[in-house]
Amino acid sequence: MSAECSSYLNADKVLVSGFSCPRAGGDARAVYCCGFQDVKYCCDDPHSFFPYEHSYMWWLSVGALVGLSIAAVVLFAFIITVCVLCYLFISTKPRSKLDAGLSLQMA
Repeated sequence: MSAECSSYLNADKVLVSGFSCPRAGGDARAVYCCGFQDVKYCCDDPHSFFPYEHSYMWWLSVGALVGLSIAAVVLFAFIITVCVLCYLFISTKPRSKLDAGLSLQMA
């Protein structure tokens, strides 16, 4: 079994000629053409070719980083709010003991 990786323009706009998988001297299990439109290589997973440019993945990473940052700020603000409310609740409690009723005396 083998796959053909067609020629493509890499990120530097240089034409890379097509090749067959597995490559000579490479892993014999790497029989599939994988990667992106501008970065292709041989691998062993038939579902690892993505029909868009490699730089697209950077935008996904930046979006995930922004989303996680916002979530972290919201979580931090929630924790700070809970701590402040707990402190206010504890600090405003009356310090004197309440009368427990009749005191028991030993005869």
